[in-house]
Amino acid sequence: MSHRSLRLVTVAVAVSIAPMLVSPVSAQTRRPPTTAAVKKWTPPRTPWGDPDLQGSFSNTSENGTPLERPEIFEGRKLEDIKGEELVAIKREAQKRTVENFQGPLHAPDGWWQPDLNMTKGSQAWLIVDPPNGKIPSLMPEATQRAAARAAARRNSGRGPADSWEDRSLYDRCITRGLPGSMMPAIYGNSYQILQAPGYVTIVYEMIHEIRVIPLDGRPHAAPNVRSYMGDARGHWEGDTLVVETTNFRDEGIYRNANPATLRVVERFTRTGSDTVKWSVTINDPATWTAPWTFSMPLTKEEGPVLEYACHEGNLGLMNILSAARSEEKAAEEAAKKNGK
Repeated sequence: MSHRSLRLVTVAVAVSIAPMLVSPVSAQTRRPPTTAAVKKWTPPRTPWGDPDLQGSFSNTSENGTPLERPEIFEGRKLEDIKGEELVAIKREAQKRTVENFQGPLHAPDGWWQPDLNMTKGSQAWLIVDPPNGKIPSLMPEATQRAAARAAARRNSGRGPADSWEDRSLYDRCITRGLPGSMMPAIYGNSYQILQAPGYVTIVYEMIHEIRVIPLDGRPHAAPNVRSYMGDARGHWEGDTLVVETTNFRDEGIYRNANPATLRVVERFTRTGSDTVKWSVTINDPATWTAPWTFSMPLTKEEGPVLEYACHEGNLGLMNILSAARSEEKAAEEAAKKNGK
């Protein structure tokens, strides 16, 4: 073969294999992003068109998270505390929590402890507004109101357990109030959200309370109609359920607020297939100098909310009262003995 023929063959081979070398690279640069990479998650809808928030949720992992920003984090933002630093904080909080409930007066080891996993907690504190993570200052009238309540209690001549009526509504299995009923504890943190046209219902495991929230724009109940959980009215703002609650009773009111002026605004937003963001704004101009907001995630869990047979199993209240009577009897017998 001549040199000219050899050169022609070489060029032909080079031209023929060039597309095989270039095509894969070209295809990679021209390939559009996959649908999964660019598709934004959108909340599901109910058959009647409302955003679907339904399911059973829990916030057990947020137990132990302080409401306000701890002083050790002064100057830092909530979103800056993450990763291994946050896990270490939660791990220490879990250890502390379990140790606080050890001893003969508490539940047996291995009862609620195995289900408590605070290391999955998502934030170092709960208040997101104001930015400093602190509850705004009290109004002067709020300070006076709290002092008057304390003085009335001292002057009543009653002890802390003279009767079941001297105990908290929580001790008596009546209510944890609002927003207390959805604040995480060491157990009993299951909530079920149910929807129907024009209504949203929330079932709370602890104390087994239920709120039925109308969405039809009806006004709040008359001012003289009050309840422990307040009077709730809801509406949708985009994909967010906004629930405004007023008309609280004085007994069990949140953080000594004024039941006549307290307004609690909750926002429920589905942020993923298994998470709902719960945000709560506390607004009471008779108690705080400004509104303030805390938030936390609710994580989906399997199964319905279990029965919370609080009254049937409330041995704690019975033991508190019987122990108080026993102390009174011992004091009476000691007084007689010393008087002889």
